Amino acid sequence: MRVSDESLYIAIGLLLLAGGWVLTFLMVIQTISPNILLSIFAYAISLAGLVLGFYGLFTKLVTARKRREYAG
Repeated sequence: MRVSDESLYIAIGLLLLAGGWVLTFLMVIQTISPNILLSIFAYAISLAGLVLGFYGLFTKLVTARKRREYAG
């Protein structure tokens, strides 16, 4: 079974969002020492995950809509 590119983008986006959240959570409970560069990195990971996930979602919706129009 082949995974579509859109589903892969959504999965990677979800992993990036989760990674950014975990990194921020570990800084809040002070398991890792918070600093400005790490905070910016966590924000960038979360933002990249959000953008990539939405790109995959919208691409999947557009592809499904075109497929439905051609089918009938």
